[in-house]
Amino acid sequence: METEASDPAGLPSSPPFETEELRRALGCFATGVTIVTTLGPREEPLGITASSFNSVSLAPPLVLFGARKETYSLPAFLSANSFAVNVLTAEQQELSARFANSGKDKWRNVEYARVRGNGCPYFPNALAVFECRIHDTYEGGDHVIFIGRVQSFLANPERPPLLHYQGYYALMQPPRRPGHG
Repeated sequence: METEASDPAGLPSSPPFETEELRRALGCFATGVTIVTTLGPREEPLGITASSFNSVSLAPPLVLFGARKETYSLPAFLSANSFAVNVLTAEQQELSARFANSGKDKWRNVEYARVRGNGCPYFPNALAVFECRIHDTYEGGDHVIFIGRVQSFLANPERPPLLHYQGYYALMQPPRRPGHG
C-alpha cells in the first residue's frame, strides 16, 4: 500500500545532479565484469571491458552492453555484425584491467580462441561466453547501446565471478547448491 510522505529519504526531485555523486550512487549496484570482443576491419581481434551487460529477453534471446562513445574501437564495433561477451571469473581481474585501457598490445600473451560461428575472439576460461549477432544499436547519452541476439553460448558457473562495486573489483563465492556441501 502506498503512503503519502514528505520525501523521508531526502531524494532530490529533479536534476541537475553532481556527476560524481551520481557515479557513487550508481556504484552501489554491483555488476559482473565482461570483456566484449569483435573483429576489426582487418579481422584483427578487438576487445573492451564492460560492466554494462544485461540480459534483455529470452524469446528471442537478446542481451545488451554499452560502450562509451570515446572508446577507441567503437567504430569497429559499430561496423561489425557480431560480437562475443566474455563473463569474467575472479581469476581474470588482470585481464579485465588490461582490456579496460586503450592500447595496441591488449592481446599480447593472452590465450584466446575464436567462436566457430562469427570468428570473434573469446576466452576459454571465462565464466560464460555469449556469441551474438548485432540486433540493434541505440544512442544512449555518452554511450552506444548494443543489443545482440545470442547465437550460441557456454557456461562454467562453478567458479566465482569477478564483480565491480563502487569503482573497485569485488569478489564473491558462488552460492552452494542444495546437496553439494
